[in-house]
Parts: sequence; C-alpha cells; structure tokens
Amino acid sequence: MSRESEAEPTPHDEPLPGTLPEALRAELIAFRRDLHMHPELGNQEFRTTAAIKARLEKAGLRPRVLATGTGLICDVGTRDDSTPPVLALRADIDALPIPDTKTGVPYRSTVPDRAHACGHDIHTTSVLGAGLVLAELDQRGLLPNPVRLIFQPAEEVLPGGAPDTILSGALEGVGRIIGVHCDPKVDVGRIGLRVGAITSACDRLEVSLDGPGGHTARPHLTTDLVTAAAKVATEVPALLARRVDARAGLAVTWGRLETGHACNVIPQHAELSGTVRCLELGAWREAPDLVHAAIDEVAGMHGAKTVIDYVRGVPPVVNDAAAIDLLATAMTARRGSYAIEDTEQSLGGEDFSWYLEHVPGAMARLGVRTPGDTARLDLHRGDFDADEEAITVAVELFTASALLNGRLG
Repeated sequence: MSRESEAEPTPHDEPLPGTLPEALRAELIAFRRDLHMHPELGNQEFRTTAAIKARLEKAGLRPRVLATGTGLICDVGTRDDSTPPVLALRADIDALPIPDTKTGVPYRSTVPDRAHACGHDIHTTSVLGAGLVLAELDQRGLLPNPVRLIFQPAEEVLPGGAPDTILSGALEGVGRIIGVHCDPKVDVGRIGLRVGAITSACDRLEVSLDGPGGHTARPHLTTDLVTAAAKVATEVPALLARRVDARAGLAVTWGRLETGHACNVIPQHAELSGTVRCLELGAWREAPDLVHAAIDEVAGMHGAKTVIDYVRGVPPVVNDAAAIDLLATAMTARRGSYAIEDTEQSLGGEDFSWYLEHVPGAMARLGVRTPGDTARLDLHRGDFDADEEAITVAVELFTASALLNGRLG
C-alpha cells in the first residue's frame, strides 16, 4: 500500500468539491477541545451526544439519538426505496477512566480521572465535520448518494457499544462503512491502510477455582489450590499454543491472580482474570470452547473445580479490499498517494469489527503525530494528545470517500 510517487490520476475529471473551509476548521478545533475538556465514559455520554445533536440540527439535519440514550445516527441526503446502499461514517464518542496528565495545554480534562486518551474526540469531530461539509454539498446538489453518520457510544466497554448501535438500526440501508483510528506512530497528513485484519480480537476471561482447603502440612489430604491456580496460569497458555495454528495468534494473558490469606492455610478459593487475544477470525470463533477445555483439563489434574466466565469482547477488524481501495483513492485525490503508508496488524481490540460482521468496510489509521516530534506517545496514556491538523485530514478523507463511493462501486 506504500506509495512514494506523486499522486496518480484519480477517476474524475476535476478536483473533488468538499474541502474544509477555514471558518469550519476553526470551529471544529474548538468543538474537539470542548469534548476533550468534558470526557464522558461509555453509556454516559449525554453531554457529548447533546453537543453533536445540536450542531447537526443547526445545519438543518435530523439526527436520531440511539435507544440506549447516548450516541446518535444522522442521514445526510434524501434516502428512499430506490436509493442505493449508503456509505456510513462511524465515530466513537466515549472517553477512558484515567486522569489527564498533560501539561501546558488549555484544554486539559476538567473531569477527575477521565480523559480522551484514545483520540475519540478527534474521531467524533472528524465525522461531525464531514457531515457538515456533506450537508452543504447536498444543499448544492453535489452529493451523489446519501451518507449516514454514526456516533457510537461505549467503544471502550466490552463487548463495545457497536452491537447496541446496530440494534438501533444504524446499518439499515448501509452497504459499506468506514472509520478512522488515531495512530500516534503516524505523522499527521498521512494514513495507514491494510487489507485484511488490522486489529486483534479481544475477550475477557474470569476463572474461579474451588477446593475444600486445608493445612499446608497435609496437601495430600486436600486440593492444593495455590498450585492448581499457578498451573492454570502457566500451562493453559502453553497448551493453547499447541492446539491452534500459531499463525492465528491466540494468546491468553493473565492480569490478576488472587488466592489465600495465611502462609499455613491452603485456601478454598482462587481467582484469575485475563484477556484472550486472537489475530485470526476463524480461531477467535473457536476460542471459547478451546479455552474452556484447556482450563478444565489443567484444573482437573489438580482436583480443582472451575467456574469460567468467558466474556465475548470484539472480533478482529478485517478490512475489505474494496473499502480499502475507496480510502486509498479518496486520500490520493485529496493529498496524493505519498500520504498513504502500510500499517501492521495491532493486538488491540476495536468494536468497529461488529459492523463488519454485517456489511463490508474498513478502518484507516489516522496520523496524529506532529512531523518531527520524537516523543513516543501511545494510546490509553494520560499524556496522549493529537495534532489537530488530523481533523482536517480526516474530514477530507471522509468527504472524498462519500463523493467517490458510487463511482467505485
């Protein structure tokens, strides 16, 4: 996908309309900063939803708040039974439960232990901006097909807000969906594209082990629960690695192990918590059965009874080749092919994947690093920030995609 040459010709005779006016650019930056100062957690995004709704209504649009009470969808352009399947632009609107530790910026979070540390404020503002530009084009008769804006709540809450958003009718009439995700490893003005899986599946795993307990002097008379828990922690990941194709990348990683209160008492209860990540969609579908069997097998060897709570999170985001072609063509039309780079598959999870279980689509990595910046910032850190020029880039990408969607099929 890497392109080093100047922009190739694009499939249209004249420049695409829909560039971002300077006045709207300034408004969108202010909007993003307001969101950044007032972050809200998943399914609590009432202020954020109200702000988006008010701005869309000001533009003459008719947004609809989701049945969950936060998040909304909004069509730009008229849609009827003869309308071809529409293109959806998706943004996630929630923040994270971590403190904002940035210094020297006037738009730090004003809410204790809450921060937009994953760039959802950038995603939201970009889809809003694209909607406003496309609404103006529609008024001028320059929007070839309707577009749906999806502002989704609760992306950071497993299994994500996407399933509820889909149940609210977000994908009715949609033929393709696209989105972006901030990437602090990519310079602003560029996007990263990849056909196929671009994220990992991510599930949550809670395991309880139980036994009768006893004296550490006589472990042979009871269930040595500490040893059983330790064996589950170490042997289950190794066992799974031999039961799944290594290329599937199925990995169980523990984040918590708790058991016991005294040095001479074998406990009656132990708990383990962790995540199950998987790079390949087929293996992810099989993962619950495989993980259950492996845990039961190891725990059973040591006489421990198990209760397993396997919480489905999200499948991997698997980018459709035609949707990637649309994004590449749109970016080339706006900024030239040199603004596109390859990107690798991440082990992070993203509930955008749930939409792709229903319609084809793709997610691009949006560069948010200021060129020349040597700081190694990452997502989900309190000091994360984005170069706000990324908003302009994303609006241009979304609007060009909407205008080219019908032409590319």
